[in-house]
Amino acid sequence: MIIYLKNKEIDRNLWDTCLKNSRCLKPYAYSWYLDIMAPGWEALIDDEYDSVFPVPGFEKFGIKYITTPIFLQQLGAFSPDKPAEKVIHEFIFYMPEFYRFVDLCVNYRVDNKDYKITERTNYVLHLNRDFNEIWNSYSSDCRRNITLASQNSINYTTDIKPKEIINLFIENTGKNIPGIKQRDYERLETLMNHCLFNRKGRIIGVRSGDGRLIFGIFLVEIPGSKTILFTANSSESREKRINYHAVNELIKENASTGIVLDFAGSSIPSVASFMQSFGSSKETYYRLYRNSLPWPLRMLK
Repeated sequence: MIIYLKNKEIDRNLWDTCLKNSRCLKPYAYSWYLDIMAPGWEALIDDEYDSVFPVPGFEKFGIKYITTPIFLQQLGAFSPDKPAEKVIHEFIFYMPEFYRFVDLCVNYRVDNKDYKITERTNYVLHLNRDFNEIWNSYSSDCRRNITLASQNSINYTTDIKPKEIINLFIENTGKNIPGIKQRDYERLETLMNHCLFNRKGRIIGVRSGDGRLIFGIFLVEIPGSKTILFTANSSESREKRINYHAVNELIKENASTGIVLDFAGSSIPSVASFMQSFGSSKETYYRLYRNSLPWPLRMLK
C-alpha cells in the first residue's frame, strides 16, 4: 500500500538502502542529496520502502506545491524488486491532491491526462570499453580540440574551495542565466562541501600562472557512476579548450571500469553538442506539469 510521509517521518537508512539496491546510478534521489538541495522533501513509499518516490514539496502562502530544484535534474520511482517504469504510474495516481502545482522531472514516462508531459534530454557515456575504442567514438572536432588543448601546459589541481568554483561560474556564465537565486548557489556550496568531506565527489580545476582559477568541474561520485554536475569556464579556458581536455582525462582515468559518466544534460544546443561529441548516448527523462492553483495564482505560473 502506498503511503505519504512527511520529511521527519522518512527513515533515511531504509530509503537509501532501497536506492542502492535499485542500482540507482544517479545521486539526486539519495536522502543526503535531497536534504541539501530540496530541504523539507517528502515522499511516497510502498511496501515498507520496497518502492519509493521522492517528492520535492514546498509551501508558500499556505499553498503546497512541487517543483524540481536547480542542480537536481530528475527524480522518479525506484525499486529493487518491481519495474520502476510501471511503479511510477501508481505513485503518480496516488499523488496527494493538496499539491496544487506540480512541475517535476522524472526518470520514466508517465501517461496521465492530468499532466502535461514533455521530454528532456540527458547524455551518458558507458565506460565499459578500453580508452582507444572510446577515443575512436569521439567526433573529429572533439579529437581536434583535445589535441589543440594538449599543446598547452595544463596542470590540474584539487585544491579548490567550493565558493571559488561557484564564483568563477557566476562571473562568467551565471550572471547571464535567469532563475538561479543566491539560495541555489548556497545549497550547491553545501552539497559540494558534503561530497568532499564524505568522499562522494571531487572538484578538479586549472589555475593560470598567477594562481587564478580559470576552469573547474564538480563531480558527484556514487557507486557505478560519476556525474558532471557543475562546470565553470572562463574566456581563457575556452580559448585553450580545457573543457575538452578535462573530460577526456576523466574518460581516460575511468575507461574499462564499467562505470557511467553522466554529463547531466543541457537544453543549450552548444552544450548538448559538446556532450554528444564524446560519443555519449542520449537518455530521455520527462517533465510532468500540472497547475490546479486558484485562478488568480494560476496566471502567475
